[in-house]
Amino acid sequence: MSAIHPVILCGGSGTRLWPVSRKAVPKPFLPLVSEETLFEQAVRRVAGDDHFAAPLVVAGAAHADLITAQLGDTPGARLVIEPAAKNTAPAIALAAALLPEDAVMLVCPSDHHIADASAFRAAALAAAALAREDWLVSFGIAADRPETGYGYLRRGEALAGGYAIREFVEKPDRARAEAYLASGEYSWNGGIFAFRAGHLLAELAAYRPDMAQRVREAVAGGVGEGARFHPAAEPFAAIEGDSIDYAVMENTARAAMVPADMGWSDIGNWAALADALAGGADADGNVARGGVADFAQCRNVFAMSDGPRISAVGLEDACIIVSNGEVLVTTRDGAQAVGKLPGATNQ
Repeated sequence: MSAIHPVILCGGSGTRLWPVSRKAVPKPFLPLVSEETLFEQAVRRVAGDDHFAAPLVVAGAAHADLITAQLGDTPGARLVIEPAAKNTAPAIALAAALLPEDAVMLVCPSDHHIADASAFRAAALAAAALAREDWLVSFGIAADRPETGYGYLRRGEALAGGYAIREFVEKPDRARAEAYLASGEYSWNGGIFAFRAGHLLAELAAYRPDMAQRVREAVAGGVGEGARFHPAAEPFAAIEGDSIDYAVMENTARAAMVPADMGWSDIGNWAALADALAGGADADGNVARGGVADFAQCRNVFAMSDGPRISAVGLEDACIIVSNGEVLVTTRDGAQAVGKLPGATNQ
């Protein structure tokens, strides 16, 4: 069986984990959960396993050198440098156009945390088997709480190793999220996919013909530079950006999912990072990362500092972050709005 081609997407502006994450060095390239960065973890997850080929990374020019440094001596790794940020559908299509038509591509965000790499690889193999049969496959993340911050996938008919997708559901309110969890029919949409490259491009051409054409033009006019590929800027800049979900997945008749229970988190805000680090919590659920933190009469407080001591008294469900000369204090619920603060948006 041919090897699966990991495609690692590096995008985003580094605002949701401000002030630690910055535009110059955003979330994927920071050691948030371990000594490795999230990007390094994404690469290592598929390294040293004959089921997987060398990674193909898609990113903007601003982070190209950072990516090259963190790839290190990863054999055969390639970097596609997007001329402009156009969301996930054009980025994935670029990668597909650079792979053989029958290549199975495993599309992975660079900034997710996955605690169980073995479960991830098992789900990847199941997804690849479906992709070889021209299903367009999403990872359906096992939902363990009524989360309102994620989209959901509703299971349809059973397939070998997975399910057809009966319905894509936008982020629900609390009551609907609780109903989804209770039904057992729904999984989180984790933004991880498997496609046969040629089939993905054919589906894109069916539903977004202008995008597909401009991607073809960008690749045809592109220039290789060692392990880097620069698509032609003019046709790519003319693309009307869209996500792969809206452009293809919600339109195709061949959408499938594989269930994945692998300790997944998108580390989408400070509360999510606190949850990912909960294994190091004290008896009251408080977590400290980085510098010294002292807690008194606190519950479920997350504190992270690049130097100054953090001391907290009588707080509950809060996050306190000290980094780069900035101080952020938020409730866990308020963490969703950090990216909209002036400090985060006006970097």
